[in-house]
Amino acid sequence: MNIKKITALLASVAMVATMFVGCGTTANKSSGGKTSNIKVGLSTDEGGLNDKSFNQSADKGLKKAVKDFGIQYTPIESTSKEDYMTNLGGLVDNGSDLVVGVGYQMQKALEAVAKKNPDTKFVIVDSVVDLPNVQSYTFKQNEGSFLMGVIAGKMTKTNKVGFIGGKDLPLINNFEAGFVAGVMAVNPEAGKLLVSRKTVKYADSFGDVNKGYEIAKALYGDGCDIIYHAAGGVGLGLFSATKELRNNGKNVWAIGVDMDQAVTTDYGDYLLSSMVKRVDTATYEAAKEMVDGTFKGGKAISLGLKEKGVDIAPSTSKHTPKDVLDLVEKYRKAIVDGKFQVPANLEELKKFTPPQI
Repeated sequence: MNIKKITALLASVAMVATMFVGCGTTANKSSGGKTSNIKVGLSTDEGGLNDKSFNQSADKGLKKAVKDFGIQYTPIESTSKEDYMTNLGGLVDNGSDLVVGVGYQMQKALEAVAKKNPDTKFVIVDSVVDLPNVQSYTFKQNEGSFLMGVIAGKMTKTNKVGFIGGKDLPLINNFEAGFVAGVMAVNPEAGKLLVSRKTVKYADSFGDVNKGYEIAKALYGDGCDIIYHAAGGVGLGLFSATKELRNNGKNVWAIGVDMDQAVTTDYGDYLLSSMVKRVDTATYEAAKEMVDGTFKGGKAISLGLKEKGVDIAPSTSKHTPKDVLDLVEKYRKAIVDGKFQVPANLEELKKFTPPQI
């Protein structure tokens, strides 16, 4: 290794250590006087802590654990995949008892770090790592997305509905498949365009706000009047485009994801709904188990509508009529009762026959 590489590495380590000290101190001050010896570290994916979506929800759960249990909490942000191994390893070196990796993109890095550190407990969100010291949380986001599809399919005026994904990979296809199935169930004409992917676009990013804006403007320009996103920070670009067009008299709407984005962003007047994914519940429960001494690795937990791991946002009733919400509840009950299975991928979507409700 040459001198330049060594210097860069030492600078990186120093920077990470500085972030740890600052974040840890802030978390401890908010514990309301409660203290715990448990140290929890979290590494985001490339979207960052303040993505108003997935990472922010994970962070929210652990901040609640700080307040309730007085755990010592250290969050750190990733800006690219190359950060994952360094950040996860750094959290271990910092003395974390539990290390949380947010996002399926972190699977390989977390698996490698967990193998090297069998005495440290880990959580992976949105993927499964089969190791005795790792607890995995996945979500049936296709079920929650189905309900978003029902809302979009019933409320579209143009019979053109759009979907923006972050990266065209199986996890985000799971959102897409559920959403398209929901639209098909109530509006076959709009569903056909989605099935053919004529109104489906991927940004190849979870953080490029400008890309989200450009894609949204293109879909709206092609006649879509409602767009659902599963794209992290890219969705903020969708919201910006929606606001711009609505303020210019266009009857278009966006649908958010992961958190109640009508509340967590400044775009509440432009969102019909959001598909809430309770990542905060997963991270909070994992921290609680560490405090209680009941944390068990080697376990995969899947949360759907029945388990209240996904849902529609509380703010939905602001812009979505009661008759549409009543229909959503009928489909929710049918899914929870096992009356039909929501397609989980694009292959299952091709074979899906919309149920009669």
